[in-house]
Amino acid sequence: MTGTAIRFILNDEDISLTDVAPDATLLDWLRLEKRLRGSKEGCAEGDCGACSVLVGRLLGDELIYESVTGCIRFLGSLHGTHVVTIEHLQGEDGALHPVQQAMVDQHGSQCGFCTPGFVMSLYALWMRQPDPGRADIEKALQGNLCRCTGYAPIIRAGEAISRYGEAGADPLQAEREAIAARLRGLMAGGRVELGEGENRIIVPASLDDFAAVLEANPGARIVAGSTDVGLWVTKFMRRIGPVVFIGHLGELQHIEAGPEGLRIGAGVTYSQAGTAIGAAFPPLRELWKRIAGEQVRNMGTIGGNIANGSPIGDTPPPFIVLGARLTLRKGAARREIALEDYFIDYGKQDRQPGEFVESLFVPALSSDEHFAVYKLSKRRDEDISALLGAFRVKLDENGRVAQLRIAFGGMAATPKRAKTVEAALIGQPWTEAGIEAALASFASDYQPISDMRASADYRLLTAQNLLRRFYLETTGQGQRLSREVA
Repeated sequence: MTGTAIRFILNDEDISLTDVAPDATLLDWLRLEKRLRGSKEGCAEGDCGACSVLVGRLLGDELIYESVTGCIRFLGSLHGTHVVTIEHLQGEDGALHPVQQAMVDQHGSQCGFCTPGFVMSLYALWMRQPDPGRADIEKALQGNLCRCTGYAPIIRAGEAISRYGEAGADPLQAEREAIAARLRGLMAGGRVELGEGENRIIVPASLDDFAAVLEANPGARIVAGSTDVGLWVTKFMRRIGPVVFIGHLGELQHIEAGPEGLRIGAGVTYSQAGTAIGAAFPPLRELWKRIAGEQVRNMGTIGGNIANGSPIGDTPPPFIVLGARLTLRKGAARREIALEDYFIDYGKQDRQPGEFVESLFVPALSSDEHFAVYKLSKRRDEDISALLGAFRVKLDENGRVAQLRIAFGGMAATPKRAKTVEAALIGQPWTEAGIEAALASFASDYQPISDMRASADYRLLTAQNLLRRFYLETTGQGQRLSREVA
């Protein structure tokens, strides 16, 4: 059975849309069609958080609510979800909601433009963590920017919310089972198809259905989190149809951890993957916190970051160094390739028409290996990398380099290993002299470009310095230097 409407819940209203453009955004629809103007457009690229709303979705049997940026979230991706805007918040007997009252009492708002977005981000945090610490609040607000307050009063508001009410008594908590049942009903209609030609939208019913749809429509655009494709629309006015939306496919959102390694479904978001990634590969914990902001981490997917082939994607360099392998699928057929072989050239990947990334397998590290990842960007939080380097080394019993893998993003047209540098060091003593002798080999591996984020000279010099840093940290000198600087 095929449906012909995008169906979701907006606050407490059932929505059924039969005429939806592939590039129609949630924010535009809320403001222009529904006249819900609490959500604001600040940046139109998912960066400032002024448009933040909550989207509730079923993940297995659980209904979870997450903050997302409405400016780059497409209407077609909302099938079977619950969209909650600031207009839906309410306290008891007509009073302000606890999050709103905390913001008022702590003077967390000045001009007010960004305030609804902050409220919604704090609301999402409060529901899952009623008594958050300062670090939790700062992390939840990474995707919200304010020009007025200096953030301190907003953080105090985040710490104070539970003084004004209990998270367990909030309507979104009390009505959770009823909302989940309504969403299951909306999703029961199978595949959804709307429009024709470039205006066509397809929401497949299952993973197998998605494989069949893409095999029959190899030119269709696959959209999961829209954190990249959304900017094609809002910044470059590109047409993206026909589109297949897959963010709802639970079969692509599995994480399997075992002694051999970690298998991650392509539809797993950064937020979903964070705990498992950090447990399996501790050096990735800090990197994960610096990938975009909370709203983008709630939408963006591991598979999407890989599949689009960006030379500055944050996850490919460390995954390449870890020896990750991709499973690609076309129809019922699957093939596996090394992640580093997937990237062919700028804008070109080893993916055939009708084929898609299904999962990623990342082998476990052995206890005698050193692994590190370093991200450089103009802002520490919520910024695109100017350069990202990943390093992994294993030494033999004589202190010589037995195995070494180095990969960078931002240094070439694709995420790429430094194979000449690796060759210069393998078999050699792991010493400062050996490192210095190998630095010149970077020029053979990379010819970086200059752009708005960094110059070519800066990138090349910094790549060399990161190898020096990795060496110092593996020998314990990096820790001593850190203590001396502190």
